[in-house]
Amino acid sequence: MSKKRKLRSAAKKSFRSLRGVMLGAGLAALTTPVMSADGNLTRTSTARPSASVSGHGTYAALRAALNGDMQAALERSLQALQLDRAARNGRLAVALVDITDPERPRMAQVNGDKMVYAASLPKIAILLGAFQKAAERGLTLDTAAIDELKQMIRKSSNAAATDMLQKVGTQYLAGVLQSPRYRLYDPALGGGLWVGKPYSAGGASQRDPLHNISHGATAYQVARFYYLLETGRLVSPEASRQMKEIMGSPEIHHKFVAGLEKTHPDSKIFRKSGSWRSYHADSAIVERDGRRYIAVGLADDPNGGAWMSELIVAMDDIVFGRPVRVAARAANQKT
Repeated sequence: MSKKRKLRSAAKKSFRSLRGVMLGAGLAALTTPVMSADGNLTRTSTARPSASVSGHGTYAALRAALNGDMQAALERSLQALQLDRAARNGRLAVALVDITDPERPRMAQVNGDKMVYAASLPKIAILLGAFQKAAERGLTLDTAAIDELKQMIRKSSNAAATDMLQKVGTQYLAGVLQSPRYRLYDPALGGGLWVGKPYSAGGASQRDPLHNISHGATAYQVARFYYLLETGRLVSPEASRQMKEIMGSPEIHHKFVAGLEKTHPDSKIFRKSGSWRSYHADSAIVERDGRRYIAVGLADDPNGGAWMSELIVAMDDIVFGRPVRVAARAANQKT
């Protein structure tokens, strides 16, 4: 059997196993919006808008939080920003979650389950792996280790990420991401967060089983990561608080940060981005004026960095109920 067929076979087995779990929990009908060729969304979701997500049912909590009004606003924003074609072509994935009331989040997403190469964004998975392993007494997070995690997240240091991944272990991290507790990588939902090799030349590679990506993400699973973080359900409430603090004070001022610094410089941003060649990713919790929201954008286009700066302003406008502002574009800018 070829390697490709073996990967497909393993993915199908994982899907069947997880689908059984989903059916048992009554979640099989929950799906994700995907931009179709005519610019409309296709979905078969039976979720009610703004459903309460109290308790520990976080696996499907955000699926149940799909909000029709917010979804329509996000689609209009993509059209206004001339990014609807990129979404239809699968070159842009977006997720937005209003968590002002974390027990009743409101979510919208486009191509939320499309897994793409996300460059440095999946370093948030290494952050989780480090705190999870520390909770199991397999790793000591002393001052030096915390400083290294801050370098990895705030400055996106590849050396720090590679060193920390070695301490956590690639196999261990894959187990954490696929564990029933987190399911941040789930074949039934198209994949999710994945770190399969060091952020350096060489090194062992353990690419994800569905798409053969070394450092990947889906917008939906990144949004879930932030939602679990915000609600204190990554490792423990105290560990979640420490991880969020590490993600604050970003030192790279582009994409989401650049967009908000221009329009709302008083925003507090807890964030991780990523860039490599044509791949541009950003993700954040944004807090301001009594509101909180999660924003995720994943793009495959040379102009993706500029898209992120425009998208975050549009998503901020949606959360605050303002008309979307359209940034001026060069006439020949490719979308």
